[in-house]
Order: sequence, then structure tokens, then C-alpha cells
Amino acid sequence: MNELKGIGASNGISKGKAYILKDNMPEIKEKKIKDAKKEIKKFEDALEISSKQISLLKEGAIEKLGQEKAMVFDAHLGILLDPEMDSQVKSKIESEKVNASFAVMTVAETFKQMFLSMEDDYMKERAADVSDVTTRIIKNIEGIEIKDLTLIDEEVIIIAHDLTPSETSQLNAKFVKGFVTEIGGRTSHSAIMARSLEIPAVVGTGSDIFNIKENSNLLIDGSTGEILINPSEKLITKFNKKAIELEEKKKIEATFKDKESISKDGWKTKVAANIGSPADIDAVLKNGSDGVGLFRTEFLYMDAENWPTEDEQFEAYKKVLESVDHKIVIRTLDIGGDKKLNYYKFPYEMNPFLGYRAIRLQLDKLDIFDTQIRALLRASVYGKLAVNIPMIATIDEFKAVKERFAKIAKELKSEKIKIGEYELGIMVEVPSVVEMADKFAKHADFFSVGTNDLIQYTFAADRMSEYVSYLYQPFNPAILRKLKTIIDASHKEGKWTAICGEMAGDPLLAPVLVGMGLDEFSMSATSILEIRRLISEINKEEAQKLVDKVLDVETDTEVKALIQKFLDDNKITI
Repeated sequence: MNELKGIGASNGISKGKAYILKDNMPEIKEKKIKDAKKEIKKFEDALEISSKQISLLKEGAIEKLGQEKAMVFDAHLGILLDPEMDSQVKSKIESEKVNASFAVMTVAETFKQMFLSMEDDYMKERAADVSDVTTRIIKNIEGIEIKDLTLIDEEVIIIAHDLTPSETSQLNAKFVKGFVTEIGGRTSHSAIMARSLEIPAVVGTGSDIFNIKENSNLLIDGSTGEILINPSEKLITKFNKKAIELEEKKKIEATFKDKESISKDGWKTKVAANIGSPADIDAVLKNGSDGVGLFRTEFLYMDAENWPTEDEQFEAYKKVLESVDHKIVIRTLDIGGDKKLNYYKFPYEMNPFLGYRAIRLQLDKLDIFDTQIRALLRASVYGKLAVNIPMIATIDEFKAVKERFAKIAKELKSEKIKIGEYELGIMVEVPSVVEMADKFAKHADFFSVGTNDLIQYTFAADRMSEYVSYLYQPFNPAILRKLKTIIDASHKEGKWTAICGEMAGDPLLAPVLVGMGLDEFSMSATSILEIRRLISEINKEEAQKLVDKVLDVETDTEVKALIQKFLDDNKITI
């Protein structure tokens, strides 16, 4: 065996020695104990140690990956501190006189099975988080070493069944040149983390990867999913050439940092960044972003122990507005669905993605909404502010939001508090907004399309579900027609449209979005220079002809073929 194939999950070519990440978890057996108090103390001590470890992992993840990617550790701390789990473990130790590790393992298994039996796919995913956290607790009870991947000090490619959030957050891109996992797909947690770290990754290879011997020389291509084991000099030379070409492309893209986002024939647009907190501003500036197209304020709430105060929010918004001399689009609280708060219990719903979330919660809890509006309006004097309202479904909802902003603005003025100019826009995620885009455009200052949710709501397919993942089709003409409708409606009213979902950062979609006249692309900061370079190589007039073609076909496969032909004909590489 000298070659394997998986799913390319994070672009790039790298080589290194195979580092086999094996699970050192021992078999936990039931042992009868005499001193329940002593065993409960072991459990409590392990909880305390685990809490400190997870908090440190979260800090490291924020620094390396940004606020959004680090949010998984809030969920882990929530599991760790869950009073129901705590109570069940202690009760089992006391009533059945069993060892702490066995009690944790059996209670955890009950929780995992409970999550796995739920119809909601978000809740099913919590089983993996329970496993990650309780494995840590058991290892701390047993005094078993938890492998510290930060100690890797040579160039390696990690081979693993999968990488947990705890493990991925420890990777140092200086030494970990890539990883290969037995399971997973492009949207798995480890794949998303790899792209943030800018290291190549291949996932979903199957169990054959464990036939690879420790310290074997590996070469992986994160775009094609190829894995070469002890490759020949001829293959190494071939892949080295490809790696050099990729590096040259990166160098060229680096020259676009301080350039305008402008097409080959002079049409101007903006390429902005998505952020989760003021801590992400460094990456925005480093990549020469045309502002912030999406500031996800929910992370201010998720990192807090209680609802953040007006002043706490004001300081965060002010810092971002002062740091970037471009427009900053701040989205109001988008909580619910897959994002929870430790200090607020959401009502049980069969499908929380279609339920009590985002603006629906804020219009119901006006004290929370008013606090955020006050903080936003106070901060508006420090920069170019645009406020984006998530999950709007009807014009009446948006009118209610506008009335609330007007009311708070009047109150602030009566308190002699200055407010600056600001724009108030709509997050387009719900298909009803697309159908009424011409009417919404008369009321909103701008549209910002959340393509991730728009796709799942259009196809009635939960993007968290592996069973219907084939319906996550950003290239489907149904989605592209919706985007054209939204952009055209905004332009007719002299307004502008942005995309802040994954589609904005997809290089293959750039020609179509240029052809549609998208006013702002907003994405992960690390994708900005590549998209700006691509825009500079596209002739907008020619791209408009491409749009006419892709809107007239029937499948996403046909769309991709038309785009690839356009790129080939115009000698544009991605």
C-alpha cells in the first residue's frame, strides 16, 4: 500500500512523518468501593481539573482560531457543569457503591444514547461533545496522561480516527503540517478547524489509514484528498512543483492586501471579513479587508455569565468601529437553534432551527433587545455602522424593529447622548424574504444574505444532518436564482446587497457573484486575498453572460461545469 484516497478538506500540499494518534483510554470496569465520599471527592477533583483544562483550551483556541471556532468549549463547560449529570454520577456512586470512573462512564453513556435517539440533528451532535468531556473526566480520575499535542516539535502529519475539538485546538501549524482522519467530511469540526489554521487535511479515508506505520514519510494533498505513503522521488518532485505553484499563488495574492476590490474591466465591489469578537480585528487588518461584513454579536452573550450589560456591549462595538476605517456590519443577537446560553433555558422545540431564535426572541424580550439597541446606537458615533437583523420573515417584523430603533434613538437624544448615522438592514435567510424582496427593499437599507441558512431552508434539509447532506447545494440554480432576485431588488431601490455565508468565500462561485453585481463579499479573513485576486481577473461583462447560462440549467453539476469552462476559457486558476 503506497497510496490512499480521502476527502480533500483543507487545501494545500504538505509532507511529514506519520504521527499516529492512538487512544490511551483503558477499559473501565465496575469496582465495588467502601468509601463513597472518597470516590465522590475523586470525581469532584477531576471536574475541577477538567474545567481548568477546558478553559485553557478555550483561551488558546480564541487566540489561534478566533471567537467563533472557540465556542465549542462553552458547550463543553456546560456539559461539565451540568447539575443533572453531576447528580446522577454522585447518586450512582452512593447507591451502588461503584468506582467514580465507572459511574461517569455509565451515566455518560445514558446521556449519549439520549442525544443519539433524538430526531433533531443538532442534539444528536451533542453525543460527541459528551464523549469528549467525559473521557477527559475519567482520565483525570484515573491519573491517565491527556496527550498534549502542543508538545509536538517536529514536522508531522497526524493520523487519527478523528480529532476532537480539544485536540484540534492544540495543533501548532509550525510542526503539524497536516492531518488525515478515518471519518469526517468537509463540514466536520476538524475540517473547519484545519481551514482556519491553514493546514492541509484529508478526512473520511476509512480504516486503511491505520495500516500506515509510525514515522512513515507521508505526502498529502488537501485539495484532491490524495495520501502518498513513502512516495518515490518522482512523485515527490511532481508534488513539490505543485506546492511551489501554490506558494507562488499565495505570494501574488499577498500583493492584493492594500488594493481595491475591482474587476478586470473596472467594476468595484467590497471584500470584507466575518468576525466573532473584537479579538478577531487583527486578522481583518492583516488581510486588508474592506471592513467587516458580519460581526456576530452572539459570542459576546455566549462568553458571558449573564446577559451582557449595555456598557459591556458598547465597549465591544466601539472598539471594532474605531479599529477599522470601513463600514462595520453588526448583526443583532442571533441565538437559538444551534447556539445556546448557559444562563438562559430555551423552551423545548421539536426543531429549534425553525423556532424561537434570533429576532423572534428579541421582539419577545424587549428588555434584552433594547439593551443591545442602546449599545449599538451609542457606539455609532465611533465609525461607519450598519446593523443587520437576523431571521426576519415578514415585513411587519422589520417594521417593528425599525420602530424600536426609532424609539430608543429618541430616548438617547432626550438623555443628551449623541448618536451617529447608521444603516438598518435585513439578514436574508428565510425564503419568504426572497419572494418579497422588492417590497423589503423599500424598507431596508441593505440586504445581507446568510447563504448557509437560506440553502437549508430552501431545500428543507438540515445542514447538520449527514443523511441529507447531498441537498446542501450552493451551486443549485434554485439558490442562484434567489441571489439574483435579491441583488436586483436591492439595486432597483438604490440599496446594496452582501453575502456573508460560505458562498461568498467559495472561489468557484466568484465569477457568478461578480456577474450578478454583488456589492459585498464577506468571509473568513483568510479567504479575502484569494477572492480579491480572482475578482481582478474576471471581466464583469463576460461574467454577466455566464450568469444567464447558469440560471437556465437544471442541476448544480451543470452549473459547476459552466463555471469551470468560464475559468478555463479566461485562463483563471483557483
